[in-house]
Amino acid sequence: MSDANQTERPLSPFMIGPYYRPQMTSMSSILTRITGNGLIVAVLLIVWWLLAAATGPEYFETANAFVTSWFGDLVFTLSLWAIWYHYLAGLRHLLFDAARGMDIVTAERLGWACVIGSVVLTILTLIII
Repeated sequence: MSDANQTERPLSPFMIGPYYRPQMTSMSSILTRITGNGLIVAVLLIVWWLLAAATGPEYFETANAFVTSWFGDLVFTLSLWAIWYHYLAGLRHLLFDAARGMDIVTAERLGWACVIGSVVLTILTLIII
C-alpha cells in the first residue's frame, strides 16, 4: 500500500550536489575504489610491454616507445601514487576493522593522512628512484 504523504527524496546518498555534502570519509572511500581500478591500467600496460618483449624486436620497439613516452610516464607516475594511496587506505581500513579511529574527527584525519601521505611517499619514491 503506498503512502499518500510520501515525500520526494534522493534515491542515493551518492548524489553529490544539492542533496549530499561530500565528506572526507566518503571521498576517501570512493578514491580507494578509483585507485584500485586505475591500477589495472598500469598492469595492462606492463603486461603488454612484457608480451611485446617476448614476441619480437619490432613489436617491442612499438610497445617500448609507448611505455617510455610522456603518456607512459604519466600513467606510471599516477600508478605509483595510486599504489601508495591504496596501501595507506588499506592500513586505514585495517584500523577500522579493529574498531579504532571510528569517531568522525579521527576518520577524517586518517583520510587526509592517506591523501597527504600518498603524495609525500610518491615524491620521495620518485626522488629515490
